Amino acid sequence: MAIRASPVAGLSLLPTPPSSSNSSNQLVMLRKPLRTSFFNGGGISYLKLGSLIHQRGRLHRCLSHKKKIKTTQSVAAAVPPSSIGNAEYRKKLSESYGFTQIGEPLPDNVTLKDIVETLPKKVFEIDDVKAWKTILISVTSYALGIFMISKSPWYLLPLAWAWTGTAITGFFVIGHDCAHKSFSKNKLVEDIIGTLAFMPLIYPYESWRFKHDRHHAKTNMLVEDTAWQPVWKEEFDSVPALRKAIIFGYGPFRTWMSIAHWVMWHFDLNKFRPNELKRVKISLSCVFAFIAVGWPLIIWKTGLIGWVKFWLMPWLGYHFWMSTFTMVHHTAPHIPFKTSDEWNAAQAQLNGTVHCNYPSWIEILCHDINVHIPHHISPRIPSYNLRAAHKSLQENWGKYLNEANWNWRLMKTIMTVCHVYSEEQNYVGFDEIAPSESQPITFLKKVMPNSA
Repeated sequence: MAIRASPVAGLSLLPTPPSSSNSSNQLVMLRKPLRTSFFNGGGISYLKLGSLIHQRGRLHRCLSHKKKIKTTQSVAAAVPPSSIGNAEYRKKLSESYGFTQIGEPLPDNVTLKDIVETLPKKVFEIDDVKAWKTILISVTSYALGIFMISKSPWYLLPLAWAWTGTAITGFFVIGHDCAHKSFSKNKLVEDIIGTLAFMPLIYPYESWRFKHDRHHAKTNMLVEDTAWQPVWKEEFDSVPALRKAIIFGYGPFRTWMSIAHWVMWHFDLNKFRPNELKRVKISLSCVFAFIAVGWPLIIWKTGLIGWVKFWLMPWLGYHFWMSTFTMVHHTAPHIPFKTSDEWNAAQAQLNGTVHCNYPSWIEILCHDINVHIPHHISPRIPSYNLRAAHKSLQENWGKYLNEANWNWRLMKTIMTVCHVYSEEQNYVGFDEIAPSESQPITFLKKVMPNSA
C-alpha cells in the first residue's frame, strides 16, 4: 500500500538525512496487536477493543512470522537510525519537533547499572521531613483550590479548576512515590498514604502499582509496556468502525486519554496475578468506599452542580496532566519502541525518556515528577531528589539526554505525528495512512500554534 509523503502542516520539514541509503527510504509496517485505549465520541470504545486485546498473545507469538508492508517514507516522521547520530541533523530535528536537545544514541555496551553507579548516593536517601512537606504542599494547594472554586464567578472557574486539578496531581505523585518505596522507610505508612492519596482520584492504589512496576521494567518495549503504545496498523485496518475513535483518541482527545487507560487497566481482576488479587481488592474497596460516601456528601452539601464544580472538573484537570505528562515522557518521532529481543534497558530508560521543563507553579504542585529521566534510571529516587539526580546525569551523560520545554510545537508533534507504529521510522501519522478519515488531525495542524 503506497502512502504519499507530505509535510506536517505548521512543522518544519526534516532535513534530508546524511548518508541515507535507498533502503532508508522504505519503512516496514508491522502487523501487530493494539495495546491502547481511546475515546469513541462521548464514551469509551471498550467492548470491541477488549476483543482485540484478547488476541494480543496469539499475535505476539507470531511476531517472527509477521507480514511486512512497504510504503514510501513519511517526510515528517522519518528518523532513520543511521542518521540520528549526526549532530547537525539532531539539532534540526530538535527544532522541528519542539525539543531543546535530542540525545545521541547510547552505545550498546552501556548498562543501566553503569548509569546508576554514577549517581550520588545521597539522591537515594529518604528524608521524612521533605516527604511530609510534599503532603503539606498538596493539601494546602488543594484547599486553596476548593476555596477558589467556591468564591470564583463563573468566568474565573476555569482558572480555579486548572489550579485545583494541578494540586490533586500532586496527590498522585505522592502515591507514586509510595508505590516505588521512596516516600518512607516504613512500608505500612507508604501503603496507607498511597491509598489515601489515590482515593480522591478514584485510582485503586495497588492496581496501579502492579501495572506501573511493569512499565518501569519494560519501558518502550512493544506489547509488554503497560503505558501507552503506538497504534498498530493491523487493528487500524481491521476495525473500520473504530477508526474514528482511534483517530480522535490519539488526536484531539489525547490529553485525556488516561481516562480510558484508567478504566481498562485498573478495575479488571482478570488482569492481575493470583498473588496480587488480595491487595487489589482492598484498593478497589477503598475507592468504592470513597465513591459511596464522598460523592453523596458532596451532592448533599452542594447539589449535583456542586459535584461537577468541586470534584469532576478538577478530576478532569488531573487527567489532563496525567495524559500530558505520560505522553511527553516517552513519545517523540525519534524515540523507538523495540521488540523484546532488540530492547535495551539503558537505552530505553536514559535515551527513551524525556526531561521536560514546565512553568514553576506546575513543577512545585506536581513535586518535580517531570524531572523524569532519573526516575526511570532508578524509581527509588524520591521526588524531592530528582533535580539533584538530573544534574548528575547532565554532568555524566548529558549528550545522551532528550530535553524540552513544554511548548505548542512539542504537543503538536506528538498529537499530529506520533500515531501508527513503524519499525524503521517509529511513527506514521493517521493522515498519511487514511487521509479521508483524518479530519481531526488536519484540524489540529491548522489550529495548533507552532511556537516553541
